[in-house]
Parts: sequence; C-alpha cells; structure tokens
Amino acid sequence: MATLITPDARFRNSWLAAAEEFGGENMDGSGVYGENRLERVRTEISGDFAAFVDGLVADRLPETPRPPEFVACTYLWLVEGEEFLGSLAIRHILNDFLFELGGHIGYSIRPSARRQGHATRALHDALPVARGLGISPVLVTCAEDNAGSRAVIEKNGGVYEDSREGTRRYWIDPA
Repeated sequence: MATLITPDARFRNSWLAAAEEFGGENMDGSGVYGENRLERVRTEISGDFAAFVDGLVADRLPETPRPPEFVACTYLWLVEGEEFLGSLAIRHILNDFLFELGGHIGYSIRPSARRQGHATRALHDALPVARGLGISPVLVTCAEDNAGSRAVIEKNGGVYEDSREGTRRYWIDPA
C-alpha cells in the first residue's frame, strides 16, 4: 500500500524516472520550480540528489532561507515499496498568491501511477499533517478543467467556494 513519507535520498532513481515522465511539467508539490525544470532535474538535482532532498526536508523550518514569495512548506512523498509515486507539498501559511490560486496543499502523481487512487489517498493522509501544523480549514485548488483533481478534492470533503482565473478553490475541514 502507498504511504506518505518524508523525502528520502534512497528514492533517487525512482524520483528521477518520475521527473522524466513528467517532462518537467505539472510537478506540483515536488519542490522543483521555475523555467527549464527538467533541465534542472537532469543537471543540478541529479548531480546532488541528497542535497536536494535535504533542502526539501529543511523547507518545513521557518528559519530556512527562501525567496520572499515562498512560504515554509512540508514536502511529503508518496511511495510504495521502493517506488516513488508522487509528491505533495503542505504550505504552512497562505500568501496572496497561494490564497488566490495555489492553496495550502499541492500534489502530483507520476503519469504511470495515475488513475489508481493514489492522489485521493495522498490528500487524505496529508490532512492530519496539515491539522498538526495548525492549518484549518485547508485550501486546495485545481485547474478548472482538471476533472481528476476535482474528484480527488471532493472525495476528501472539499467544499467548492469559487473559481478565480481558471482555478477552482475548495476548503476542507481537516478535523
């Protein structure tokens, strides 16, 4: 059964294979941001994967240096056995962008592991973690045309509030 874990460097090969599947796109919750994500994965991240993982783990600490537009974030990986299936990010607070479009939790499942219930399980298992961080209610968003993510959020008790700039906004009580 798939479980959420703290990122761990032992999943290097599986994580890198998943990044190739994503092609650098739609890697929400992965900690890889900006332009040329796949190029960054192939060079910088694969070259020092342990440092990348250490950075993800450290990002949960408020004192960790980060760009001003970023907030403290707990990264979790969904794994089954030795296979990396996806990633999830729990943002501890909402800045203006996250309140409008990003939400508290972002997640992605590698393409070869989709449509197997992994995203629903990952979000379900992340809600108690969010509650433990004092986040209640939890804002989760998805693209207006992403029926799969909409179903994941609704299965986890998401209550639709509104849509903004093509993004659906849902609130979930993590209690």
